[in-house]
Amino acid sequence: MSEGSADSPQPTTPPQPPPGHYALGHPVIGPRPLARTRSFTRRGGRMPRTHQAAWDRLSREVVLTVPRAHGDTSTVVETSYRLDVGEVFGRRAPLVVEVGPGSGDALVAGAVARPDWDFLAFEVWRPGIGHALAKMEAATGGPALPNVRVIEADASLALQTILEPGSAHEVWTFFPDPWPKTKHHKRRIVSDDFATTVRDVLTEDGVWRLATDWDDYAEAMREVLDAREDLRLVSTERAPLRPVTRFERRGTEAGRAITDLAYVRV
Repeated sequence: MSEGSADSPQPTTPPQPPPGHYALGHPVIGPRPLARTRSFTRRGGRMPRTHQAAWDRLSREVVLTVPRAHGDTSTVVETSYRLDVGEVFGRRAPLVVEVGPGSGDALVAGAVARPDWDFLAFEVWRPGIGHALAKMEAATGGPALPNVRVIEADASLALQTILEPGSAHEVWTFFPDPWPKTKHHKRRIVSDDFATTVRDVLTEDGVWRLATDWDDYAEAMREVLDAREDLRLVSTERAPLRPVTRFERRGTEAGRAITDLAYVRV
Protein backbone atom coordinates (compact mmCIF):
# COMPACT_ATOMS: atom_id res chain seq x y z
CA MET A 1 0.00 0.00 0.00
CA SER A 2 1.55 3.28 -1.05
CA GLU A 3 2.10 6.09 1.44
CA GLY A 4 -0.82 8.51 1.56
CA SER A 5 -3.39 6.18 -0.01
CA ALA A 6 -7.02 6.43 1.01
CA ASP A 7 -6.73 3.25 3.10
CA SER A 8 -3.74 4.45 5.13
CA PRO A 9 -4.44 5.24 8.78
CA GLN A 10 -4.58 8.98 9.24
CA PRO A 11 -2.67 10.65 12.08
CA THR A 12 -4.88 11.91 14.85
CA THR A 13 -4.46 15.15 16.75
CA PRO A 14 -5.29 15.12 20.45
CA PRO A 15 -8.14 17.47 21.39
CA GLN A 16 -6.96 20.94 22.30
CA PRO A 17 -8.58 23.52 24.56
CA PRO A 18 -10.43 26.19 22.62
CA PRO A 19 -8.24 29.06 21.39
CA GLY A 20 -8.01 32.32 23.25
CA HIS A 21 -10.17 32.55 26.35
CA TYR A 22 -9.77 29.43 28.46
CA ALA A 23 -13.39 29.49 29.61
CA LEU A 24 -14.81 29.00 26.10
CA GLY A 25 -16.93 25.89 26.19
CA HIS A 26 -16.85 25.75 30.00
CA PRO A 27 -19.76 23.52 31.06
CA VAL A 28 -20.98 26.02 33.64
CA ILE A 29 -20.78 29.30 31.74
CA GLY A 30 -21.32 27.88 28.27
CA PRO A 31 -19.70 29.01 25.03
CA ARG A 32 -19.72 32.76 25.74
CA PRO A 33 -16.32 34.19 26.73
CA LEU A 34 -16.23 36.07 30.01
CA ALA A 35 -15.60 39.80 29.71
CA ARG A 36 -14.24 40.21 33.25
CA THR A 37 -10.79 38.79 32.57
CA ARG A 38 -8.72 37.80 29.60
CA SER A 39 -6.65 34.97 31.02
CA PHE A 40 -7.44 31.78 32.84
CA THR A 41 -3.85 30.56 32.88
CA ARG A 42 -1.80 30.89 36.02
CA ARG A 43 -0.24 34.30 36.46
CA GLY A 44 3.27 34.81 37.68
CA GLY A 45 6.94 34.79 36.95
CA ARG A 46 10.12 34.46 38.93
CA MET A 47 9.65 34.84 42.67
CA PRO A 48 12.09 36.57 44.99
CA ARG A 49 14.44 34.02 46.54
CA THR A 50 12.77 34.08 49.98
CA HIS A 51 9.32 33.56 48.49
CA GLN A 52 10.52 30.70 46.29
CA ALA A 53 12.16 29.07 49.30
CA ALA A 54 8.92 29.34 51.26
CA TRP A 55 7.02 27.87 48.29
CA ASP A 56 9.47 24.96 48.13
CA ARG A 57 9.07 24.25 51.83
CA LEU A 58 5.33 24.73 52.36
CA SER A 59 3.41 24.49 49.08
CA ARG A 60 2.94 20.73 49.24
CA GLU A 61 1.19 21.12 52.56
CA VAL A 62 -0.74 24.32 51.91
CA VAL A 63 -1.45 24.50 48.16
CA LEU A 64 -4.07 21.95 47.15
CA THR A 65 -3.86 19.85 44.01
CA VAL A 66 -7.16 19.92 42.12
CA PRO A 67 -8.20 18.54 38.71
CA ARG A 68 -8.08 21.18 36.00
CA ALA A 69 -10.27 21.51 32.94
CA HIS A 70 -7.59 22.54 30.44
CA GLY A 71 -4.29 21.13 31.68
CA ASP A 72 -1.90 21.92 34.48
CA THR A 73 -1.54 25.63 33.66
CA SER A 74 -5.27 26.28 33.63
CA THR A 75 -7.04 27.91 36.56
CA VAL A 76 -10.39 26.41 35.62
CA VAL A 77 -11.19 23.57 38.03
CA GLU A 78 -13.04 20.56 36.68
CA THR A 79 -16.71 21.21 37.41
CA SER A 80 -17.30 17.63 38.54
CA TYR A 81 -14.80 18.04 41.38
CA ARG A 82 -16.11 18.76 44.88
CA LEU A 83 -13.70 19.64 47.67
CA ASP A 84 -14.16 17.73 50.92
CA VAL A 85 -13.41 20.53 53.37
CA GLY A 86 -13.52 18.27 56.41
CA GLU A 87 -10.98 15.91 54.89
CA VAL A 88 -8.69 18.75 53.78
CA PHE A 89 -8.54 20.37 57.22
CA GLY A 90 -9.05 17.23 59.29
CA ARG A 91 -11.98 18.76 61.16
CA ARG A 92 -15.24 20.68 60.81
CA ALA A 93 -14.90 24.36 61.71
CA PRO A 94 -16.24 27.69 60.47
CA LEU A 95 -14.82 28.24 56.99
CA VAL A 96 -13.57 31.56 55.62
CA VAL A 97 -13.12 31.75 51.84
CA GLU A 98 -10.81 34.51 50.64
CA VAL A 99 -11.06 35.55 47.01
CA GLY A 100 -7.72 36.88 45.79
CA PRO A 101 -5.55 37.07 48.94
CA GLY A 102 -2.71 38.65 46.97
CA SER A 103 0.39 38.49 49.16
CA GLY A 104 -1.55 37.00 52.06
CA ASP A 105 -1.74 39.81 54.63
CA ALA A 106 -5.35 39.17 55.65
CA LEU A 107 -5.12 35.42 55.13
CA VAL A 108 -2.21 34.92 57.50
CA ALA A 109 -3.38 37.47 60.06
CA GLY A 110 -6.87 35.97 60.13
CA ALA A 111 -5.64 32.40 60.48
CA VAL A 112 -3.30 33.36 63.32
CA ALA A 113 -6.03 35.30 65.14
CA ARG A 114 -8.67 32.57 64.70
CA PRO A 115 -7.05 29.13 64.97
CA ASP A 116 -10.54 27.75 65.54
CA TRP A 117 -11.55 28.75 61.99
CA ASP A 118 -10.37 27.33 58.68
CA PHE A 119 -9.25 29.54 55.78
CA LEU A 120 -9.44 28.59 52.10
CA ALA A 121 -7.98 31.07 49.60
CA PHE A 122 -8.27 31.21 45.81
CA GLU A 123 -5.40 32.94 43.99
CA VAL A 124 -4.09 32.82 40.41
CA TRP A 125 -0.92 34.86 41.10
CA ARG A 126 1.72 32.30 42.11
CA PRO A 127 4.30 34.86 43.31
CA GLY A 128 1.60 36.17 45.64
CA ILE A 129 1.12 32.69 47.06
CA GLY A 130 4.88 32.42 47.57
CA HIS A 131 4.81 35.77 49.38
CA ALA A 132 1.93 34.57 51.57
CA LEU A 133 3.84 31.41 52.44
CA ALA A 134 6.86 33.50 53.42
CA LYS A 135 4.63 35.59 55.68
CA MET A 136 3.23 32.40 57.15
CA GLU A 137 6.72 31.19 58.01
CA ALA A 138 7.50 34.54 59.61
CA ALA A 139 4.32 34.36 61.68
CA THR A 140 4.83 30.78 62.88
CA GLY A 141 8.62 30.59 63.02
CA GLY A 142 8.65 28.07 60.19
CA PRO A 143 5.78 25.57 60.00
CA ALA A 144 2.65 25.92 57.93
CA LEU A 145 -0.54 27.12 59.59
CA PRO A 146 -2.75 24.02 59.85
CA ASN A 147 -5.91 26.04 59.22
CA VAL A 148 -4.87 27.50 55.83
CA ARG A 149 -5.19 26.01 52.36
CA VAL A 150 -4.76 27.71 48.98
CA ILE A 151 -6.06 26.74 45.54
CA GLU A 152 -4.51 28.17 42.38
CA ALA A 153 -7.79 28.85 40.63
CA ASP A 154 -10.08 31.61 39.46
CA ALA A 155 -12.61 31.93 42.26
CA SER A 156 -15.37 33.33 40.04
CA LEU A 157 -15.62 29.96 38.32
CA ALA A 158 -14.36 27.56 40.98
CA LEU A 159 -16.80 28.72 43.65
CA GLN A 160 -19.72 27.80 41.40
CA THR A 161 -18.94 24.09 41.79
CA ILE A 162 -16.08 23.25 44.14
CA LEU A 163 -17.83 23.70 47.52
CA GLU A 164 -21.06 22.36 48.89
CA PRO A 165 -23.72 25.09 48.98
CA GLY A 166 -23.84 26.80 52.36
CA SER A 167 -20.24 25.91 53.24
CA ALA A 168 -18.71 29.28 54.08
CA HIS A 169 -19.11 31.19 57.33
CA GLU A 170 -17.53 34.23 55.65
CA VAL A 171 -16.29 35.21 52.19
CA TRP A 172 -13.60 37.90 51.91
CA THR A 173 -13.00 40.06 48.83
CA PHE A 174 -10.46 42.63 49.98
CA PHE A 175 -9.06 45.16 47.50
CA PRO A 176 -9.98 43.36 44.29
CA ASP A 177 -8.46 44.70 41.08
CA PRO A 178 -10.32 48.01 40.54
CA TRP A 179 -9.90 48.08 36.76
CA PRO A 180 -10.12 51.88 36.96
CA LYS A 181 -10.66 52.59 33.25
CA THR A 182 -14.34 52.81 32.37
CA LYS A 183 -13.96 50.43 29.44
CA HIS A 184 -12.55 47.80 31.82
CA HIS A 185 -15.24 48.01 34.51
CA LYS A 186 -16.88 44.88 33.06
CA ARG A 187 -13.83 42.94 34.26
CA ARG A 188 -14.43 43.75 37.93
CA ILE A 189 -15.14 40.63 39.94
CA VAL A 190 -17.94 42.10 42.07
CA SER A 191 -20.93 41.68 39.78
CA ASP A 192 -24.47 40.41 40.08
CA ASP A 193 -23.43 36.98 38.78
CA PHE A 194 -20.60 36.70 41.28
CA ALA A 195 -22.91 37.86 44.06
CA THR A 196 -25.16 34.90 43.28
CA THR A 197 -22.15 32.58 43.50
CA VAL A 198 -21.14 34.03 46.87
CA ARG A 199 -24.72 33.89 48.15
CA ASP A 200 -24.88 30.18 47.35
CA VAL A 201 -21.56 29.45 49.08
CA LEU A 202 -22.47 31.28 52.31
CA THR A 203 -24.22 29.68 55.23
CA GLU A 204 -27.66 31.12 55.93
CA ASP A 205 -26.20 33.67 58.35
CA GLY A 206 -22.89 33.96 56.49
CA VAL A 207 -21.17 37.29 55.82
CA TRP A 208 -19.52 38.61 52.67
CA ARG A 209 -16.86 41.16 53.59
CA LEU A 210 -15.46 43.53 50.96
CA ALA A 211 -12.99 46.41 50.93
CA THR A 212 -11.76 48.81 48.28
CA ASP A 213 -9.88 52.09 48.07
CA TRP A 214 -11.63 53.23 44.88
CA ASP A 215 -14.75 55.32 45.47
CA ASP A 216 -16.36 54.46 42.15
CA TYR A 217 -15.84 50.73 42.75
CA ALA A 218 -17.35 51.07 46.22
CA GLU A 219 -20.37 52.79 44.66
CA ALA A 220 -20.63 50.07 42.04
CA MET A 221 -20.48 47.39 44.75
CA ARG A 222 -23.28 49.11 46.66
CA GLU A 223 -25.36 49.52 43.51
CA VAL A 224 -25.12 45.81 42.69
CA LEU A 225 -25.46 44.36 46.19
CA ASP A 226 -28.06 46.76 47.64
CA ALA A 227 -30.40 45.87 44.78
CA ARG A 228 -30.49 42.22 45.84
CA GLU A 229 -33.12 40.83 48.18
CA ASP A 230 -30.93 37.91 49.27
CA LEU A 231 -28.09 40.06 50.68
CA ARG A 232 -28.40 42.79 53.31
CA LEU A 233 -25.80 45.41 54.26
CA VAL A 234 -25.01 45.06 57.97
CA SER A 235 -21.82 47.08 58.42
CA THR A 236 -19.54 49.67 56.86
CA GLU A 237 -17.01 49.36 59.69
CA ARG A 238 -13.58 47.86 59.18
CA ALA A 239 -13.70 44.06 58.99
CA PRO A 240 -12.69 42.70 62.42
CA LEU A 241 -9.81 40.54 61.15
CA ARG A 242 -8.61 42.72 58.28
CA PRO A 243 -5.11 44.10 58.91
CA VAL A 244 -3.66 47.21 57.29
CA THR A 245 -2.50 45.78 53.97
CA ARG A 246 -0.02 47.18 51.48
CA PHE A 247 -2.95 47.91 49.15
CA GLU A 248 -4.60 49.96 51.86
CA ARG A 249 -1.38 51.87 52.56
CA ARG A 250 -0.99 52.63 48.86
CA GLY A 251 -4.55 53.90 48.70
CA THR A 252 -4.31 56.15 51.74
CA GLU A 253 -0.92 57.50 50.62
CA ALA A 254 -2.58 58.42 47.31
CA GLY A 255 -5.37 60.21 49.19
CA ARG A 256 -8.07 57.60 48.54
CA ALA A 257 -10.66 56.66 51.17
CA ILE A 258 -11.06 53.05 52.29
CA THR A 259 -14.55 51.55 52.09
CA ASP A 260 -15.48 48.42 54.01
CA LEU A 261 -18.77 46.63 53.38
CA ALA A 262 -20.30 43.60 55.05
CA TYR A 263 -23.38 41.85 53.66
CA VAL A 264 -25.21 39.02 55.34
CA ARG A 265 -27.09 36.36 53.44
CA VAL A 266 -30.81 36.83 54.01
